[in-house]
Amino acid sequence: MSKDKKELKAKAVKLKAKVEVLKARLEAALAPASPAPKAKAANPVSPLAPAAFPALPVIAGVEFAAAAAGVRYAGRTDVMLVRLAPGTAIAGAFTRSSTRAACVLDCQAKLTANAEGGAAIIVNSGNANAFTGAGGQASVDAVTGAVAQALGVPAQRVFSSSTGVIGEPLPHDRITAAVPALVAGLDPAGIEAAARAIMTTDTFAKGAMAEIAGEGGPIRIAGIAKGSGMIAPDMATMLVYIFTDAKISAANLQKIVSRQVDDTFNAITVDSDTSTSDALIVAATGQGPAAEIRDLRGKVAKAFEAGLRGVMMDLAHQVVRDGEGATKFVEIRVTGAADAADAHKVAMAVANSPLVKTAIAGEDANWGRVVAAVGKSGAKADRDRLKIAFGDMVLAENGWRVPDYDEAAASAYMKQPELVIGVDLGLGKAAKSVWTCDLTHRYIDINADYRS
Repeated sequence: MSKDKKELKAKAVKLKAKVEVLKARLEAALAPASPAPKAKAANPVSPLAPAAFPALPVIAGVEFAAAAAGVRYAGRTDVMLVRLAPGTAIAGAFTRSSTRAACVLDCQAKLTANAEGGAAIIVNSGNANAFTGAGGQASVDAVTGAVAQALGVPAQRVFSSSTGVIGEPLPHDRITAAVPALVAGLDPAGIEAAARAIMTTDTFAKGAMAEIAGEGGPIRIAGIAKGSGMIAPDMATMLVYIFTDAKISAANLQKIVSRQVDDTFNAITVDSDTSTSDALIVAATGQGPAAEIRDLRGKVAKAFEAGLRGVMMDLAHQVVRDGEGATKFVEIRVTGAADAADAHKVAMAVANSPLVKTAIAGEDANWGRVVAAVGKSGAKADRDRLKIAFGDMVLAENGWRVPDYDEAAASAYMKQPELVIGVDLGLGKAAKSVWTCDLTHRYIDINADYRS
């Protein structure tokens, strides 16, 4: 192909892309107007909630703001903005759903952008902007474009997330109208308000922090999350934003984040449903006093990774503690599996079993349901090697109930708010822990009323 033909073809591709964007914007403009926002009462706070939102450190190079834009409900803070210092390194992990939202696809594409200039994150609750056709991307462009213009940062460095109802056009004009107030309200100490702005069916705001000793000074980490229902692996089903003042390249930060996702956010489940909108974004501003982390095998790098893992695990566990209708926080601890894949299969089969989860809700020590879940998992298992324990009590082994089985003691254990169900397959050395909650009638109440 000649040079002229190549140039013409390239121009045609660009023109086609512009036409598609204009078409999407036209569709969004002609879409039926979103109904006026209405008030909705908050859900009762989970009995497993922490006593209070933690005192999180100010992270140099990060500012937060929150506002009530009326995306879906009146009188509810529902949009948050984060401004990040120039040079901030950004890493992330996202849902692998085949119906993921436009904002997720947009964030994934932007992760490869260079770190020149500032950056920003804008998040709304109340509307997921998922399964909204070409108008979904038009809404993302409108929101991120407004933020880019207001903050003077490249549009390729503005990341957006949306959470809430699926299938309804995002009233992005309400969000863009709130941008000036958000910019005016940016505050390095505003992280708690930001955490509250991204809640949907959450009953409490979620935050976690860590501080480690770096070379030349401390390295601080602070994170917030939302998540309560539609929680299952493949990036859990939540929105998570973690900030650190560490100096580290985007490539090294991504390696650490990717290593820690499976045993934290991909090791929790509330209801086995994966969302369209999961996003984990980790931003390292490089504004702290500590020297740059270059060698991931070094002492400081390992401490930083451990600190980040701790924050990720803390936030993941808070999501389970806020599971819709939850009254029990449960660890499913699998050992003795033939391999890691089998350990994971068994852990998730038990954690997602409605029969196991309802027995836990009823405080019924029905360990036979655990046996049934192991059997259906698809993992290699041997009835005569299987051991089931509730806490420190072994209830069944060697193919049947233990001779000194104590129903009263097992039932008493089930009344605790935090439980450990142990499954030893007796076949190998692989192990896996996942975390879940019980399944109560309150879960039905919340989800039956979700769109009203």
